[in-house]
Amino acid sequence: FINKKTVFDQQLSDTWIGSAFLTSDQAVQINDYFSKHPLFNWGDIHNCEDRAEAISILLTQWQIPHFKAWVFSGYFLSRNMGSLKNKWNYHVAIMLPTLLESGPSAMVLDPTHSTTLETIEHWANTVTLDAQSHYLVKQGHIYIFPVGQIRNENWHHRNRQNYKWTMQGLAGINGVSTKGKAEVTFNKFKITRTIKAFQTLQRNNPFSF
Repeated sequence: FINKKTVFDQQLSDTWIGSAFLTSDQAVQINDYFSKHPLFNWGDIHNCEDRAEAISILLTQWQIPHFKAWVFSGYFLSRNMGSLKNKWNYHVAIMLPTLLESGPSAMVLDPTHSTTLETIEHWANTVTLDAQSHYLVKQGHIYIFPVGQIRNENWHHRNRQNYKWTMQGLAGINGVSTKGKAEVTFNKFKITRTIKAFQTLQRNNPFSF
């Protein structure tokens, strides 16, 4: 990069090299599918962890290899210099391990800012406003980092409670926030409709690979 604003955080990252790989065509098909699917509101700059988690649940159900790509502002992660766009402290999206002609590549699916796949480094650099940010890879079933010090092994895994938050986030409601808790009460039908649409999607794998 001419102006590289991000660094790879190996200490916090999980290993992804050695996993199963997708072909470039397969990765593009997955990206195009989710970019256009009406259940995912990519115009919403919030609730990224819930969209990523929802896609991860689907890809797990469909037995498609994937991880999650995370990027943190330097200030949020370690109180050093560095900020992300949209005043984010962090951002997360699905990472597809892809075998390109040049070799294995971590390709990120994130239509909030790009309709095409990007390498994880390019993606992290793009969402970084001011240097320096930190990007890393985590297993798909890891939902969110803990409050307090973030270490490699202390993240929260997928469970019944954060599944509820995921469905609420998919419906455009941040159920963890004070405002979101109130919105959940008044949007039960919308959330129920979202859950039904999601469960239908789970049962119908659109890919033949």
